[in-house]
Amino acid sequence: MLDICCIGHITHDKIVTPHQEVSMPGGTSFYFSFGINSLFQSEKASGCNHRLSYKLVTSLAESEMGAVQAMRGVGIAVDVIPSAHTVNFENIYGENQNERKQRVRAKADPFTVEKLKDVQARYIVLGTLLPDDFSLDVIKHLHGKGTLVVDAQGFLRDVRGEDVFPVDWKEKKEALKYIDVLKVNEYEAEVITGESDVHEAAKRLVEWGVKEVLLSLGSFGSIIYADGVFYDIPAYQPLLLVDATGCGDTYTMGYVYRRAQGATVEEAGRFAAAVSTIKLEHSGPFSSSYQRAMELVRSNS
Repeated sequence: MLDICCIGHITHDKIVTPHQEVSMPGGTSFYFSFGINSLFQSEKASGCNHRLSYKLVTSLAESEMGAVQAMRGVGIAVDVIPSAHTVNFENIYGENQNERKQRVRAKADPFTVEKLKDVQARYIVLGTLLPDDFSLDVIKHLHGKGTLVVDAQGFLRDVRGEDVFPVDWKEKKEALKYIDVLKVNEYEAEVITGESDVHEAAKRLVEWGVKEVLLSLGSFGSIIYADGVFYDIPAYQPLLLVDATGCGDTYTMGYVYRRAQGATVEEAGRFAAAVSTIKLEHSGPFSSSYQRAMELVRSNS
């Protein structure tokens, strides 16, 4: 059986700042796939005998297939479901980089049970960007096909015209029954649960059915709640702070990678913190090594 399968749209992103405009591929599936491939390649180069198997299932327009070709060119297995359009995000920043206006210029076709009928893996990761990417029926269907890992961010966005607005997750109580691992930040956890205390929010999510809650706190680290135990995961210090885009996706990638290798919750959480810290040091997906991430964990133990 496949070890890890990520399902999600590759996006065409336009980043607008007061100083420049840049277009590039993006999305959870993009950051997850390139990041996990870097870990694979570095372990292979070091002589590691056990390499986890991985595949991306994505959907995009034919005009954007260059992003897929680049992935396949470095050894990433990709299955493509044709779509009339590719998800097109426009992120507009002011002088204050914490202030962002987000627009959706185009949406890809949603994933369906029929399109995903053959997906099965030990870990299935949903790279959710917009609320209609994955219906409740799809979540229910995939629940029995492997450990289901979901980032809540896409379910908390409402697209009106082209503008994106924050909202609550309408089907949360039903959907969470079928989600094994949920990734949220402190803001998302409060929106979903109504709890401002992160520990109470994590408990509420577990009450609703989640097995493991990954709750990121930015520069304050993260907490993981599993089997009735809270694990405090520290934030490591990057050598240089360059670009936070994709750090949440990288955290999830690192966590799933180590859990699939048999690591404990805490071991996986510390590794996840390490790879997301290293990713902060440059733009684009994580491109460092397994060895450097483990060294960062050991040096902060």
